[in-house]
Amino acid sequence: MEEALGSPRAEGAAPEVAMATEPVAVESAAPSLVDRYFTRWYKADVKGKPCEDHCILQHSNRICVITLAESHPVLQSGKTIKSISYQISTNCSRLENKVSGKFKRGAQFLTELAPLCKIYCSDGEEYTISSCVRGRLMEVNENILHKPSILQEKPSTEGYIAVVLPKFEESKSITEGLLTQKQYEEVVVKRSNATTATS
Repeated sequence: MEEALGSPRAEGAAPEVAMATEPVAVESAAPSLVDRYFTRWYKADVKGKPCEDHCILQHSNRICVITLAESHPVLQSGKTIKSISYQISTNCSRLENKVSGKFKRGAQFLTELAPLCKIYCSDGEEYTISSCVRGRLMEVNENILHKPSILQEKPSTEGYIAVVLPKFEESKSITEGLLTQKQYEEVVVKRSNATTATS
């Protein structure tokens, strides 16, 4: 997600996505690389599971980076990730996704509900992360397999889950079922108020 991503690519070509490091807090509140080049979209309560929210960072060249939303249980204090697996079933591993050539042959096709990986926490909880957008799987982030903590420390940059390329003709419509940042913040506030009211 570096400045090299700033130029839109021709149809059929997908950029190599290099994830930028988390921005260092500076005196002036300069927007981060993520905020400058990506639009944040959210899917709340994925598959009906409360608070299991995902964030989709959509670049102007239509590529989507799937990450965890700030409110996801995995990112709450006290959670420790034991392991992460891209093996989503006996016969399907996202690690076996081999993309080649200009037309990205061999890329696995994903629906909105397609699982990308499973996160296992030390408290016994298990979370399945879904694509949330239709498209071809360009890459998964193998770094989080070796160092799961970066998923919690830098969820929207180095700790991303996967990169998905929607079909050109669907690049506008894939966000129809997603929330804008403002709508997502309203959902989080409502949840917080509901929790306060019942406690």
